[in-house]
Amino acid sequence: MEIYFKNKKQVFANVNGHTIMTDQALRSGGDGEYPEPFTLFLASLGTCAGIYVKSFCDQRGIPTEYIQLRQAQNYNPVKKLIDQIEIQILVPGDFPEKYENAVINSASLCAVKRHLKDDIEVTVKVIRK
Repeated sequence: MEIYFKNKKQVFANVNGHTIMTDQALRSGGDGEYPEPFTLFLASLGTCAGIYVKSFCDQRGIPTEYIQLRQAQNYNPVKKLIDQIEIQILVPGDFPEKYENAVINSASLCAVKRHLKDDIEVTVKVIRK
């Protein structure tokens, strides 16, 4: 990944031929033109769970056009962190009841979710060009 800057508070990343664009909200000195990085992080959790749900349904021939995921976060003001995230899988009435637990388990396999652990080490270094 290559990370670079644009305008006031915009930070972009080139990843595998794609550009991911972020900005800060107006209240934080940005232009609010793109999502904030933390918003993308949260969205990565929901979209990751979503691809597992989609794959689960596709493998069983279950149409996904009326299936959605909804995600909500709880901000803990004492810790100043999000301490709970709930992902709801909204299914139509004809979704096979026998697959409800299995589709939950499938969504829980999400790689982003599995990386939400305290023991991941992030190292930051300065390298002169």
